[in-house]
Amino acid sequence: MFVANFVNMKKVILITGGCRSGKSDYAEKMALSMAPNPVYVATARIWDQDFALRVERHKARRGPQWTNIEEEKNLGRLNLPGRVVLVDCLTLWATNYFFDSNSDPDTCLAAMKRGMDQLLTHDATYIFVTNEIGLGGISDNELQRRFTDLQGSVNQYVAERADEVILMVSGIPVKIK
Repeated sequence: MFVANFVNMKKVILITGGCRSGKSDYAEKMALSMAPNPVYVATARIWDQDFALRVERHKARRGPQWTNIEEEKNLGRLNLPGRVVLVDCLTLWATNYFFDSNSDPDTCLAAMKRGMDQLLTHDATYIFVTNEIGLGGISDNELQRRFTDLQGSVNQYVAERADEVILMVSGIPVKIK
């Protein structure tokens, strides 16, 4: 059976969880179940050789059916009407804003909300991957506390707009919303 590469309405899905919980793999399988040629939006900056190797492994695993776009910050500029768009990940997106704004969470959050609102004006299916970093104790490091606050606020902002929210626990999806 032929599966159309375009969708007819906007849908927002947020997939959250801890590091190595299976978020990206689950999100990729979900996107491929919705479209034969989904769009993968990578928000990562390459900051060292180890991370560069991780990115290359991810690209190789995805394969040629994906349209790959690298966008570190300006998600609002993307206009992919009718497509299934996987954004991986909001945590790296927040990191880019955080370090470019002198670690000011309020400035970051305002800019990120504007970008998210602009992106979500376009009809597409959006699958966002993010990290749930606030499950542990409060850090004794001020910079980490500020970033955790930013990430929690971003996650809440997107979750509020999401049609579905899925928490990944040890590779198992748990539907939250």
